[in-house]
Amino acid sequence: MNPPELALIEGFYGRPWSWQERADTIAFLAPHGYHTYLYAPKADVWLRRRWREPHPADVAAELRALVTRVRAAGVRFGAGLSPFEIWLDFSADAKRALEEKLGFLDDVGVDDLAILFDDMRGDVADLARRQLEIVDFVAARTRASRLVVCPTYYSDDPVLDRVFGERPRDYLSQLGKGLDARIGLFWTGEEVVSRQLSLAHLERVGAELRRKPFLWDNYPVNDGQRMSQYLHLRAFTGRPAGLGEHIQAHGINVALQPTLTRIPALTLIESYRSDAGYAYGAAFRRAAATVMGDELATRLWQDLLVLQDVGLDRLGEKETALRSRWAGVDHPAAREIIDWLDGGYRITDEIVHTQ
Repeated sequence: MNPPELALIEGFYGRPWSWQERADTIAFLAPHGYHTYLYAPKADVWLRRRWREPHPADVAAELRALVTRVRAAGVRFGAGLSPFEIWLDFSADAKRALEEKLGFLDDVGVDDLAILFDDMRGDVADLARRQLEIVDFVAARTRASRLVVCPTYYSDDPVLDRVFGERPRDYLSQLGKGLDARIGLFWTGEEVVSRQLSLAHLERVGAELRRKPFLWDNYPVNDGQRMSQYLHLRAFTGRPAGLGEHIQAHGINVALQPTLTRIPALTLIESYRSDAGYAYGAAFRRAAATVMGDELATRLWQDLLVLQDVGLDRLGEKETALRSRWAGVDHPAAREIIDWLDGGYRITDEIVHTQ
């Protein structure tokens, strides 16, 4: 079965990928079927908490250079803008700042523009109406060829209500009814980090949104204080090939480790193409060999249980064994493992609450 449109979403908290890591990973995965990239790292404060401020000249220059390289790889370039709680005061000043930011993104050359209303308080009775007004404003001004919106409540998961306030009644149906049919809507599934995605669930959500959702799949992302304790390397499971008929596109929120994230990314493609013949263990080994070569792939397979399931703070003597196996190995994936052991990818609650 042919996969749907596949997208890489850089949407995690913590240390972002470098410009070179972005370009290299996009170029690596493009020939395998990933033809869309969304730049939305939480660390880009000028797209989030400080969105009203202009991007510094050096960051803007890097963004333009990345767009050039992404397009040279045959990939669409997108950017995610999170105008923090703008619906609380969509004043003339806010509109002017938003128009200036949209102009900057047009100048950079985005193909896709994502307006991200997640990670914000949403317990406002007329939240959908307020957000629809903002999206209409954006749609009338952006030159992006595609617009996608992330709702404040982008999953059925009750954790969103605990953190951001109880969701307004009929919020999703009101949003779906009011949005132009050409505008996409992100959805993560029954949970923020969904263990599996069922066709029945996506069919129900599609009916409520009045469009097929753009799937924002929170695997293999490993940000957050708890998840950064683990390397998410295993092949995708719980994503039947039939999903493709119920979604607009399938985007994966990538891991903090750019080279290692390529391994599960490759297995998602195989899961779609193999359908009922998909075997996730064999898919992992093939993907790891493609990324690292046969010898290192075998070594990673042998260490998979420790790397993904034990947790950084519980490694004990296993840490010494891992360091002896990966230190000094001349491969970026090996260096990422050592960097992880050194705490280079550790995420704290402070990072999550300030980015």
